[in-house]
Amino acid sequence: MSAPLVVLGNPLLDFQADVTAEYLAKYSLKDNDAILVDAKSGDAKMAIFDDLLQMPETKLVAGGAAQNTARGAAYVLGVGQVVYFGSVGKDKFSERLLNENEKAGVKSMYQVQNDIGTGKCAALITGHNRSLVTDLGAANFFTPDHLDKHWDLVEAAKLFYIGGFHLTVSPDAIVKLGQHAKENNKPFILNFSAPFIPHVFKDALAKVLPYATVIIANESEAEAFCDAFQLDCANTDLEGIAQRIVKDSPVEKTVIFTHGVEPTVVVSSKGTSTYPVKPLDSSKIVDTNGAGDAFAGGFVAGLTKGKDLETSIDMGQWLAALSIQEVGPSYPSKKISYSK
Repeated sequence: MSAPLVVLGNPLLDFQADVTAEYLAKYSLKDNDAILVDAKSGDAKMAIFDDLLQMPETKLVAGGAAQNTARGAAYVLGVGQVVYFGSVGKDKFSERLLNENEKAGVKSMYQVQNDIGTGKCAALITGHNRSLVTDLGAANFFTPDHLDKHWDLVEAAKLFYIGGFHLTVSPDAIVKLGQHAKENNKPFILNFSAPFIPHVFKDALAKVLPYATVIIANESEAEAFCDAFQLDCANTDLEGIAQRIVKDSPVEKTVIFTHGVEPTVVVSSKGTSTYPVKPLDSSKIVDTNGAGDAFAGGFVAGLTKGKDLETSIDMGQWLAALSIQEVGPSYPSKKISYSK
């Protein structure tokens, strides 16, 4: 059952639909953002899920950022190479997630909650933008002892990928994996995942950062990190932000900032490199939801295969390009192999 890549994140079922700018405005949402809502809070945004179930065009897609990345890595690596940890409810939604992971070749090590429903995410699409509204549900109840029960899988892994959204759930579980990775000299990849993470969960992020050997984020998340941690550079200076993260790190660290169709910025103690994104005709773009997750999937697959940094980044860009030609955070049903 062991696999070289272990992924930790929040498993969710995506409710995906095309909406209007007016619909976003109705719920005070931005056109390219990610927020959390809580069913217990009485937040008016919880009504979005009922809205979407009434829309005939709504698609239910297996989601959760790190789970998308796990399936993307498995698309490249094949069956049995990826283990995924997260918490779900005992319901039809988690069965759907389990089936999707099995089809993708991912081994799901779910912690199952008997009295809490599986988490869900409304992916509201406007053109090439997507606004994510998430009710974590059962995903919010993952506990570190679930890792203890399956520690043989942790010990057998060669590297770890952590979705930043899990910082809202169990930083202690992330630290537990981080300590193991540090003690055994294994790569530990952390994705910031959303701009609200550095702002709202700054303490949790600061607790986990020392263990990360690789950080992945997009330009909005980098800007949020710069503001939250009050770095002495412009919040649009991706290279400057990355340099400060690397400089302040107690471990050798590589920072990767994606920037849409702009070049990917990579900074380590060895210096700065940029990697242009290969252009894709706009007529081929179906859906950009999950593009960042796909990049991470291709990248960690490259590292798992022992590829160098440049090749791994190219694999990430390649898989992201494949994903945005599909509906939702998914990949072509007919396997396409990477070639540089």
